[in-house]
Amino acid sequence: MSSLSLSSFSFEDISTSAVDAAEAMFGELTQDVRDLVDVTIRTRVNGERVSRARALVREAAALLAEEATPGPAGVHVNGEGRSWNWGNAVVGVRNAVAPPVRLDWQVDGSTRAALSLGAAYEGPPGCVHGGVSAMLLDHMMGETASAHHTRLTVTGTLTLRYVQPLALGRVRMAARISGESGRKVTVTGWIGADGADGPAVEASGLFIIPRWAHGPAAPAGVGSLD
Repeated sequence: MSSLSLSSFSFEDISTSAVDAAEAMFGELTQDVRDLVDVTIRTRVNGERVSRARALVREAAALLAEEATPGPAGVHVNGEGRSWNWGNAVVGVRNAVAPPVRLDWQVDGSTRAALSLGAAYEGPPGCVHGGVSAMLLDHMMGETASAHHTRLTVTGTLTLRYVQPLALGRVRMAARISGESGRKVTVTGWIGADGADGPAVEASGLFIIPRWAHGPAAPAGVGSLD
């Protein structure tokens, strides 16, 4: 956490419309890669087809690497207050590891989300890995603590209660702020299968507004860094 500061954010002199266009273009590519990951897990083709597929994947990787920047993707902000975190493991538009999660902000400040988790997120047979549930809840609850991106928060503690297995497929999540004290924000949340009787995982967490992010110099449009 000590490595985080205002300098961790990168200002980009690019219009919001250009950012949106890039997200749309690379988002489609990322979905293709997600589909590739999913079918790689489930396929039973023979060795010759696997060899052909590998050659195509290597060709695609070499093509994309022609203009790839080194290091992490980072968090970027433009002059209009638009931020983007394309490499994020939960919401990254250009990260095929991310489901991705798209938050639905409620008028009362709570958040909800609905998403599909397929074979790439499996732990126990037919069920979502417990660590994946934790990651999704951590991010969603951090975003909730940010009060719709009006402040920046990081996770202090996260406590999980695994109530029942979470089946792969369509799932729902929700989170809300349950208390605030100074730079500390308490959030509760849950995740469960769509249509199931009760949540599969319940969570409570303490989120902190860093001292360096407290005040008018804090980057606009950025919520949780988790």
